[in-house]
Amino acid sequence: MNDHSLSISQEQLSALRRLFHQHAETGMAEFWTTARIAQELEETGLSPLVGECVSLAEARMGVPDENTLRKARERALREGAPKAWLERMNGITGLAVDIRPDLPAHTVLRFDIDAVDVEESEKPSHLPHQEGFASLHRGICHACGHDGHIAIGLGLARELAKRKESLTRNVRLLFQPGEEGCRGARAMAGAGLLEGARHMIAAHIGMWARRDHSLVCGARGFLATTKFDVTFTGRAAHAGAEPHKGANSLLAAASAALNMHALPRHGEGDSRITVGRLEAGSGRNTIPALARMVCETRGSTTAVNEYMFEHCRSIIEHTAAMYEQQCDIRIMGGSGSAGSDDALIRLVRESAENVPWFRPELVEDSAPGFGSDDACVHMAAVQEQGGDATYIMLGSELAAGHHSPDFDFHEEVLMPSVELLTTLVLALDRR
Repeated sequence: MNDHSLSISQEQLSALRRLFHQHAETGMAEFWTTARIAQELEETGLSPLVGECVSLAEARMGVPDENTLRKARERALREGAPKAWLERMNGITGLAVDIRPDLPAHTVLRFDIDAVDVEESEKPSHLPHQEGFASLHRGICHACGHDGHIAIGLGLARELAKRKESLTRNVRLLFQPGEEGCRGARAMAGAGLLEGARHMIAAHIGMWARRDHSLVCGARGFLATTKFDVTFTGRAAHAGAEPHKGANSLLAAASAALNMHALPRHGEGDSRITVGRLEAGSGRNTIPALARMVCETRGSTTAVNEYMFEHCRSIIEHTAAMYEQQCDIRIMGGSGSAGSDDALIRLVRESAENVPWFRPELVEDSAPGFGSDDACVHMAAVQEQGGDATYIMLGSELAAGHHSPDFDFHEEVLMPSVELLTTLVLALDRR
């Protein structure tokens, strides 16, 4: 396959990427994004699925409160999201589309669609600011490349739709909400979207492939993770006259944070603990009666991560008892670990040989996973039923690191990425 055989152009892919970049939305509230993707797919002649049939409601994690969701839906409508699709979504973001819906799923590809809670750079050198497609939503921007992933997914859908009569097996594309914080994959897997699939493919721009024309055919060693919020509730009291009548939530949270960070590490793999935010207290002269922490654990394996989280839970509960607190631990996201399979890595490399943009000397078989990614949920689900999976890193120079306000990638990677994935899917169909 070569560029001339693609029906979508580089200009169209860049335009799609910039459109979704402007309308950045936080995880599990991607209403405009989901509705617009559905509209684009429908115009391609495909029939997207939305709502509870693609995302099991009770399995979703880290869903914003109803007021936040209502405002996000209203904003999406103001910004021109198709009302019919918003209604069909019934408050649940993300979608799936089958290229051959008359056949069971054989190959599944995941494209994440959420943005990051980061204030986008307004520097003149920042391309989205310079070219006028910066995020319309203050404090939310596509600082991880998911806007590019959406464009690649839509480009792939168009190419496969054009060839669907020659496909002998069904290809299912998942446009997944809430990847940041590992919140959306379990709900999609819980809806049965991976059942019976033989191949699972995820792809990400950049990560460890930070040179133009480079490619990593399969990531290994993603960290398993658990994201959790903690609330300590104590008793307020006058700090000068009656401190003995209070139960200090700030001290409880501070003690728990220090002791969690002092946990002994696991001998069978790398482990992480982070208390990323601690908020407590109401005033200088009042014993703090409320404290909140936003935390995460990670581990090189699911077992190591579970070790870290369960010990954190124990510390929190015992600290609550020491400081006379009520405590609430709420799971906000999480994913196990997974790695890419050799057979699929080889096929990605073979497919890349037919895409001139990827230079052979810059193509690597594997690299470590970049932190955590809940594509591991999809990968493990397929691997556990005897299939194979891979996580591809699509090479591009980056203006700054992932999740930085200045993050940006070279749009030239979009076209060869569509070509690579199309070539790969067609090879799997023939195999």
